[in-house]
Amino acid sequence: QVQLVESGGGLAQPGGSLRLPCVASGFTFSIYAMSWFRQAPGKGLEWVSGIYSDGSDSYYKDSVRGRFTISRDNAKNTVYLQMNSLKPEDTALYYCAKGKARILIFTTDIRETHDGWGRGTQVTVSS
Repeated sequence: QVQLVESGGGLAQPGGSLRLPCVASGFTFSIYAMSWFRQAPGKGLEWVSGIYSDGSDSYYKDSVRGRFTISRDNAKNTVYLQMNSLKPEDTALYYCAKGKARILIFTTDIRETHDGWGRGTQVTVSS
């Protein structure tokens, strides 16, 4: 079955950086798009970034574009989220998710186009 294990979370100061890896198993990683979502305290789950199965294209939520970078290593079954210039509003539980296709499918609710989820890793940005 699909297993996704995130790590790399922790406490960072405003302006700092963190890198979140997500290791996948239980499916053919290289043929599915992958995304990162996050859920802040008291708020709903929101999509942050996604990448095509072959890494040829990537997309970002407006508030993180230019600060976050998604990448993947299909040989290691791992997707990464490099987070730079962190802000307190980036504080959240970050999840990686498996897409249902090779490309990202943007619908009214992008969560519906993902069918595998990790347990999340906590990112806290505070001085």
